[in-house]
Amino acid sequence: MIWMWLGRRPLVADLALVSALLVLTAGAASRSDHVVLYAVLGTLETLPLLFRRKRPALVLGCVTAVAFAMSALGIWAVPLALGVALYTLATTRPPRTLRLLAYGSIASVGVVLLAGNGVEFGAAAARIVFLIAAWLLGESVGSRRAYVREIEEKAERLEREQEAEARRAAAEEQARIARELHDVVAHALSVIVVQAGAADDVFEVDPKLARGPIRAIDGAARSALADLRRVLGALKHDAGYAPQPGVARLDGLVEQVRATGLEVGLRIEGRPRPLPTAVDLSAYRIVQEALTNVLKHAEAERARVVLRFGDELVVEVTDDGHGPTNGAVGNGLIGMRERAALLGGTVNAGAAPGGGYRVRASLPTGDVS
Repeated sequence: MIWMWLGRRPLVADLALVSALLVLTAGAASRSDHVVLYAVLGTLETLPLLFRRKRPALVLGCVTAVAFAMSALGIWAVPLALGVALYTLATTRPPRTLRLLAYGSIASVGVVLLAGNGVEFGAAAARIVFLIAAWLLGESVGSRRAYVREIEEKAERLEREQEAEARRAAAEEQARIARELHDVVAHALSVIVVQAGAADDVFEVDPKLARGPIRAIDGAARSALADLRRVLGALKHDAGYAPQPGVARLDGLVEQVRATGLEVGLRIEGRPRPLPTAVDLSAYRIVQEALTNVLKHAEAERARVVLRFGDELVVEVTDDGHGPTNGAVGNGLIGMRERAALLGGTVNAGAAPGGGYRVRASLPTGDVS
């Protein structure tokens, strides 16, 4: 418990360490023949440890110089300060030049100790072993700290990557919902606007004739409501609504558009086969959006929808009207291109060879759902 408390307060820990070493130095000085000299040099050796965390190499140099002088004088008895300095530098995993400084520190002091100056060989060897052990212990602690930091950094990096992935997934989901909402609402509103205009035109002549457009408005609104609920995830799994639309429901879509007065033809080429869910839905939405644009912008009388099954699914919607003016590209066309791009396909739109406007989508039919 005390170590955790000191670990959070490094200055207090260093003050306690230096104080303890000064007490030991005072005790050793009292037994020395050179009390004052030992006390002064011992204090000069110990005090730099207050800055060991900020300047470990400089502190090691200062402590080594004092220890070398004390060893030369034969009064160096407590190698703790130099051991602490070596330990501190080793925990920082220093570069090669500072490692050489540490090795030189141990070697220089060791040479002086082994040279004699009143120090027995056993005592001198023990001090050298202590210094080497302090350095090795510091390297071990430094390696462990570096490993822990690496693990923490890896965890933080993984957390950031997970957050980025979550944001990306959320953005993709928002874009998908936006495309679905645009397709559903734009088509339904276009049908409703056209049918409401037709009902208004015939109401003064014969109110009974307005019943057909009103029913078409009701059908478009109900279909859009069901699609909106599906897109927003408000339906339960056992709800009695139709599944996600696909090419099998194009007949109903075409009939709905025909009810507005636009002559629409539907042709299937090749051998129809089951499609991946994403391709099936995207093909339906592309046809829906293309026909919506015909109703809103083209001022066309006829349109034709062609589905061509082959190595890929080709969807073509052509009309005899005109396309966007001034090269303008609306959100609908952008949404169609995004849908196709997510499946690895393409959408091209422009003037049709025989006149009018054409939207052509190529969708891979591999397992991309």
